[in-house]
Amino acid sequence: MDISDNNEFGFEDTSYREAGQEAGLRQLCIDFYDFMETLPEAKRIREMHQGSLEVMVEKLALFLCGWLGGPSKYREKYGPIHIPQAHQHLEINMAERDAWLLCMKKAVEKQNYSFEFKEYLHKQFLVPAERIRKTSLSR
Repeated sequence: MDISDNNEFGFEDTSYREAGQEAGLRQLCIDFYDFMETLPEAKRIREMHQGSLEVMVEKLALFLCGWLGGPSKYREKYGPIHIPQAHQHLEINMAERDAWLLCMKKAVEKQNYSFEFKEYLHKQFLVPAERIRKTSLSR
C-alpha cells in the first residue's frame, strides 16, 4: 500500500518514508535554506545564522529524520536537543516565525510529496515554530 493512500502520517516511520528518508529530507533542507538566502522576508532570520549554511542543512536534515519517525541521526551525531531551548538565545517574534514558516512552506511545495503530506507538514511545522517563538518571548 502506498503511504500517501492511508494518510497515517505521524505513525511510526510513515512520515520519514514519505519525505524520502534522509536523502529526501536533506533536499528539503537545501531548498529551505535556499529560500532563507533569497527571500526578502527571511533576511532577519538568515542574519541569525553566521556564515555558510552547510552545517545548518546537515543539522536540520538529521533532526527531521528523527522528528518524522525515522532514526535518531541528530542525537547520534550531536547529542540530544530540545528545539525551543536551542533557539532561546534568539529573538523570535511573529515576523521571524512567519518568515521561517514561509521558507519551509516553499521548500515543502518544491518536493515531490503528495498533496496530503504537504498539508500535514505545513500543520506540523507550525508547532515547533510557535514553541520557539513562545520560548523566545520568555527570556
